[in-house]
Amino acid sequence: MTTDAIAMSHDEFEAPADEDSAWDDSGVSRVGMQLGEDYWLLDLGDVSEVIPVPHLLRIPFTKPWFAGVFALRGSLVTVVDFAAFAGKAPVRTGPNSRLVLVAEKHGINSALLFDQVVGLRHLDQFRRLQNAPDAPPWVEAVYQDDEQRTWLGLDMPGLVTHREFLAIEATP
Repeated sequence: MTTDAIAMSHDEFEAPADEDSAWDDSGVSRVGMQLGEDYWLLDLGDVSEVIPVPHLLRIPFTKPWFAGVFALRGSLVTVVDFAAFAGKAPVRTGPNSRLVLVAEKHGINSALLFDQVVGLRHLDQFRRLQNAPDAPPWVEAVYQDDEQRTWLGLDMPGLVTHREFLAIEATP
């Protein structure tokens, strides 16, 4: 298993060999990502890879949050600036910026652009809070860590099937 958080595939997240340390819901089951001042937790089962941002080809007549496309191993991958999609300032791509590739099981060749990887997290490091009534439908849970930071749990199936996420065409 790699300890490199820059580029890691889902296959590299292996369960420990001994049963005493086997993963459960409180184990390392989320990858932490930062988006501006916001922190997000993504289920590892929803992520195929976390990679540096390659050159993106902009596509005309798309929504401002649609960052473009790139080729990965012979397939086109669409890229969504997740901050801009969420109504915040767009990600300023830099050396720490990363793309989170959506797992194949979701049936969509897409990636989400984040400012940086925070690292793998244990859910037992967090206290679950009440979801805000105005939270978008792709926020599955709200957590707080020991440093009083709020983390949002991403509901990847809810996001990638949301009509707004799928409607990339700019409206005149």
